[in-house]
Amino acid sequence: MRFSDFGSRFSSGTGTGSLMRDLSRLPSLPAGRTAACRLGGGNPALIPAVMDRFRTALAELAADTARFEATLGRYDAPQGDPVFIEALCERIGKRDGLSIRPENVLLTNGSQNAFVQLFNLFGGSVCAEGLRHRVLLPMAPEYIGYGDLAVGDDLFVSRRPTVDVLPGSRFKYGLELSGLGTCDDVGLEEHDRIAALCVSRPTNPTGNVLTDAEIDALVALAESRDIPLIIDNAYGAPFPNIIHVPATLPRSPQVILSMSLSKVGLPGARTGILVADAEVIRALAEMNAVMNLAPGSIAPGMTAPLLASGELEALCEQHVLPWYRARADRALQLFDELFGTLPVRAHVHEGAIFLWLWFENLPISSAEFYQQLHDDGVVVLSGHHFFPGLEDDPAQPWQHRHECLRVSFAGEEAEVIRGLEIIASHAHQLYDGAA
Repeated sequence: MRFSDFGSRFSSGTGTGSLMRDLSRLPSLPAGRTAACRLGGGNPALIPAVMDRFRTALAELAADTARFEATLGRYDAPQGDPVFIEALCERIGKRDGLSIRPENVLLTNGSQNAFVQLFNLFGGSVCAEGLRHRVLLPMAPEYIGYGDLAVGDDLFVSRRPTVDVLPGSRFKYGLELSGLGTCDDVGLEEHDRIAALCVSRPTNPTGNVLTDAEIDALVALAESRDIPLIIDNAYGAPFPNIIHVPATLPRSPQVILSMSLSKVGLPGARTGILVADAEVIRALAEMNAVMNLAPGSIAPGMTAPLLASGELEALCEQHVLPWYRARADRALQLFDELFGTLPVRAHVHEGAIFLWLWFENLPISSAEFYQQLHDDGVVVLSGHHFFPGLEDDPAQPWQHRHECLRVSFAGEEAEVIRGLEIIASHAHQLYDGAA
């Protein structure tokens, strides 16, 4: 059969597809290995206190005849469950002082679905000069799932970060503010082609958190061009609140905030949340109706009482945040013990559920390293997938793109420990062999 240009992009495989396949299937194990180490995907931890409360909340929903029938037996409006939306507006208003009304909120079938709609709402179409509108990712690396979302081609353009090498085998990316307003460094002669900005905060894959000053600079750019700044808040406050440094939600009509119930512990419920200007929400609701008829109702129906009472935030503050903070500290301690003599650095951890490791002057590419580890029963993600819109320029190659791995520390502790040990063993062999 003949696929369209759009279909052909998926028939040849995608980074997101690789990620999700690695989540659901185990690699073949080498002789002597009895268990795989699954450190690649974004599955959240099954934190007992959180899962127990969700189990109870689901039982409470099932026991309430009126709520149960309304939740499972009827379509919601394309904008989503109004009770959940009202509760969200009230909680964000109380917590962050933001004035949000129900017409500013939309639910989707997961945040991945939300970004398909957002990116194609603003980018990808052809403008008057015959050029495609672009989405600017102001600081790569960025989330692997963005790269495959465009209906058209050539959607993204990205900017390299600053790279600060720090003591103790750490490093940190920063937003390069020089030239941000003109985008000269990414070769865009037609600046009006930038139709939206997008950042994740905390950043997936690195755990970096853009400072309030960096966000303010992006808001100013968005306001000056009358374009949206999309902030992917999948790991941020108020839920799941896996963030370890101060970060304020900006107050600007240009900001579109994306949230999710996945990292709280409900990835299977597929519930994304968008907060935006009412005009944007109206357009997205129409897209919701066409693509999905309506968003799913089970997670909003189950968690609306927890959201309204403040219990959902309390679960995150008392259980989710401390759990991941302890796991991050342990993973970094192991990293220092296992990689201390190698030219390998870990990104400063400020949030999310990953280690981002930089293997400086890696003798092979990160894609080849990923395959070696996969063949040895360890699933990670090659860093080259996380640079959409920043492909190699033969005149100015950036080897750093091919020297990084993303490692999840959300799984079983024994798997994380053994996985890091195997990664370190392979790294020692590679560097020793290249000496």
